[in-house]
Amino acid sequence: MRPGVSFAHLHRLSDDTGLFEHARGTVPRREHGYCLDDVARGLLVICREPEPDAGLIALAETYLAFIAHAQDPDGAFHNRLGLDRLWHDEPGVGDWWGRALWGLGTAAGRGPRPWIRSAALELFEGGAALRSPWSRSNTFAALGAAEILAADPGHEAARALLADAAGLIGAPRPDPAWPWPEPWLSYANAAPVEVLIAAGHLLADERLLADGLTLLGWLLDEQTRDGHLSPTPAGGRGRGWTGPGFDQQPIEAAALADACARAFAVTGADRWESGLASTMAWFLGMNDSGVPLADQATGGCCDGLENGGRNENQGAESTLALISTFQHGRRQGKGLLDGGSTGPDS
Repeated sequence: MRPGVSFAHLHRLSDDTGLFEHARGTVPRREHGYCLDDVARGLLVICREPEPDAGLIALAETYLAFIAHAQDPDGAFHNRLGLDRLWHDEPGVGDWWGRALWGLGTAAGRGPRPWIRSAALELFEGGAALRSPWSRSNTFAALGAAEILAADPGHEAARALLADAAGLIGAPRPDPAWPWPEPWLSYANAAPVEVLIAAGHLLADERLLADGLTLLGWLLDEQTRDGHLSPTPAGGRGRGWTGPGFDQQPIEAAALADACARAFAVTGADRWESGLASTMAWFLGMNDSGVPLADQATGGCCDGLENGGRNENQGAESTLALISTFQHGRRQGKGLLDGGSTGPDS
């Protein structure tokens, strides 16, 4: 059966300014305000929808306006907006900058309206000349650049950003037991792998593509335990880990789903389709605690997998991770999770 995708909880977490970061159960925690990280991810998943309805397009417009308001004249971004509608930080190029460019790149390439695509491209170009001192920040920005290049292969700023990020990630280490180019698995671990695959494909660099596929295969194997996905916990892990570890975060499964979906699109290899299926199954209860994180009644997702349980709060990051993962599954068709639960109701 085809996985369903629900935006019900995303609507619940949103207002006419943006997207609330946290929830107590299913109720938005307005006192914590908004963060650009989540708003950008919200724009991304809406622009991935093939036929968004009027309500989703209105949300995309709200999210795009939030991102525009967050951008400083030099291209950096604020991240945290309070319920008082004041910024509570200084502009910077942390992960929120990277995710803003990722969301903007997706909107520029796939946005549901011409004006959204045009405005998003202008904002992307305003921040694409910058680089971050943090690897993951550049990684997220490069995924936005990949979206631009898929629509416009000659876009010079996007090509430069993608190439620079891929170069910073580095090649696999020669040690087959730990080929990971970093000494530690931290967070959104499959995102740099996806950048290598995207750069290899879009920049016609066979070495980068091979490196990305090698690391993705290792990461899948390293994060599979007893036949199911067992993601790196929030605290990270290094070589020699035996696991499982908790708190496991939905963002890990979603990043792996993104990378597997891209690898499958580029190669058509069954292994990556199976990897995508394992990420969806993780949300539905095929995980180290045997409990589902997807909430079919609300359309939301619990915030983390714990030892024998789950964090019952359904915040924005987790819900967006669920949506993006099942969007990939829906595109891949009936072969995924045949005979099982379809996830959140549409």
